[in-house]
Amino acid sequence: MVNAPIPKILQAWTWIQRVGTELLNLSVVDFRKLSGDCLDCASERSLKTLVSMKYSVVFSLSLVLVCIALTSAILPYKQVLQHSRIRGKQRGPNVCAMQQVAGSNKKYFTNCKQWYHRKICGKPTILRYECCPGYLNVQGEKGCPIALPIDNIYNTLGNVGSSSTQLYSKQAKLRPEIEGPGTFTMFAPSNEAWTALPAEIIEALVSNVNIELLNALHYHMVDRRILTDELKHGVTLPSMYQNLNIFVHHYPNGIVTVNCARIMKADHFATNGVVHVIDRVITALTNTIQDTLEIDDNFQQLRAAVAAAGLEEMLSQEGEYTLFAPSDEAFQKIPPATLNRILGDPEALKSLLNYHILKKVQCAEAIISGAPMETLEGSTLEVGCSGDSLTINGKTIITNKDILTTNGVIHMVDELLIPDSAKTLLELTHKPGVTKIGDLFTQAGLISHLESREPLTLLAPQDVAFTEESPVINEDVRNLLLDHIVKDQLSSKYLYHGQTLDTLSGKKLRVFMYRNALCVENSCIAAHDRRGRYGSMMIMDKILTPPAGTIMDILKADDRFSMFVGAIQTAGLTENLNRPGAFTVFAPTNEAILALPSREQNRIMGDPSLLKYHIAEQILVSGGAASQMVLLKTLHGAKLEIGTKRNVLNVNKTPVIDSDLMATNGVIHAVNKVLQPIATRQSENRNGMEISSEDILRFGVSPAKV
Repeated sequence: MVNAPIPKILQAWTWIQRVGTELLNLSVVDFRKLSGDCLDCASERSLKTLVSMKYSVVFSLSLVLVCIALTSAILPYKQVLQHSRIRGKQRGPNVCAMQQVAGSNKKYFTNCKQWYHRKICGKPTILRYECCPGYLNVQGEKGCPIALPIDNIYNTLGNVGSSSTQLYSKQAKLRPEIEGPGTFTMFAPSNEAWTALPAEIIEALVSNVNIELLNALHYHMVDRRILTDELKHGVTLPSMYQNLNIFVHHYPNGIVTVNCARIMKADHFATNGVVHVIDRVITALTNTIQDTLEIDDNFQQLRAAVAAAGLEEMLSQEGEYTLFAPSDEAFQKIPPATLNRILGDPEALKSLLNYHILKKVQCAEAIISGAPMETLEGSTLEVGCSGDSLTINGKTIITNKDILTTNGVIHMVDELLIPDSAKTLLELTHKPGVTKIGDLFTQAGLISHLESREPLTLLAPQDVAFTEESPVINEDVRNLLLDHIVKDQLSSKYLYHGQTLDTLSGKKLRVFMYRNALCVENSCIAAHDRRGRYGSMMIMDKILTPPAGTIMDILKADDRFSMFVGAIQTAGLTENLNRPGAFTVFAPTNEAILALPSREQNRIMGDPSLLKYHIAEQILVSGGAASQMVLLKTLHGAKLEIGTKRNVLNVNKTPVIDSDLMATNGVIHAVNKVLQPIATRQSENRNGMEISSEDILRFGVSPAKV
């Protein structure tokens, strides 16, 4: 009985009634009012037709919403079975389309995603069309028109591909029980499942059929009929062997497992119960995860670490966990200094171990593609598969899977997984794409700052931001590196426009927030933060250049702008660009001014209004501009058209040749053209969006960027 989705159905039906009542109460006049002028020319006959259509709309809407609600009420196994029926319908009645993994006997009912990908665990699949569970093919007939005859469980075993279970049932003298009166559910191992058992286990079972084999078979049975509708995720079923539990898991991809054995053929009805065929022989479970760690010599170091972190109680209690358990070999692969640091830090050790634990049972057979899974540490692992092997974060490191316990499952891994939360800043820079900054700190003799236990934030430029392979290390380089470390452990989520950040170099950095970016000085955040044990790392798109003077100081120090500086001084604007403020200056180079006729050059030198057109009253760094054009108001009063093209900042469709010359009171962008105000603009709303000095920097940050 499926009860959980009923509230959804009731909610949907309530909504249908409300909307339907409103629609049905609409008259011709109501429709005319709703449509406004659009229907003024419509005939009365057309309007009446429209009103009559409302009944069809209500009916169709009802059907759609009820179908959605009912679909959500169907368990995943039934959904994939229904999908397989639809795909197989062209072959005749009761035909199911299945995907068989190439080179194996594994077959799956699949959902739309797997159907179109045609891959299971990265391996190509072959389409097979078979009779759906409970049906038979008749020679000469299309499809599978005949329902399987219902017989007792013993005879049903022979009909569903589990003749080995039938044989062992006879040998163990279980046959009379499963032939006679009663109601049972049998999870019957397939013939291949029995064949896969080691010879010594088979020998031990058949040498003591009245006890060991009978007990093993009873553990596969429950003393009532249980269909897949009742095999919900996390359900435990008392078996007929000492009432020891069988653990059921029903996954979103439609795979159902019992003790991590996949149900291959479900719901084969019998006169005295039901048979589900499974892909392996299951054994009774009595040990917890902690018990297993205690008795397995592969986990001596893990056992000690669990004790030191105080996790023994959790792993001994009832619950549902998946432990990716590092072997002793995995611990030995870690550099001793790193391992000793983590083992000696209770918080880092707990983060490390929790990163290996999922708060759910993830059986290997239920993984047919990659998916992110949240750990107890809080971050995610990408758990997937490649052929017959499981993968973690794309690496084949699981050496022994599905070690079952009463409170979860263990997969042994031969590599220790270290989360960011247990790493130093230096270890965070080992991530591909940001390694150069760590190398530079090492070469500059500043590595102690990245290994510090002080709360710090490293503003780490991406490797592509570095143009020199091996810069000469001098005092300027050392100071520049220290400019990239902020004296606090920060998160980009809490940065705001106008905030100042104190660095280890003693300089202050400004934060700018734009519609599509969050920037610190000239450099914008390029990826999500990585939060380490003591410090955080923000990945930046450029090397930071802290301001070294006012706008006038920067312009005077650069020979390219000597004519522009002269014009500013002549026009009496020097004080404006020396005072505290927030300006963006698009500075024409000498080359740009000399390219003009003499008369135009003279006009520039004596026209304060034209010079003011090159100055905006807010700071806009190149990373804060978007491909969508915006209008930036200048001191002149007219507006500049700002945008990007091929990642290059453009002003009035003129490319900026050198961007982000940072000053204490703004930023300078060099242009090879003197900008001229546009007297008139046609529909500013169509051509761009005006950004005021108060608003341009107060938009939220795009999630794709930060």
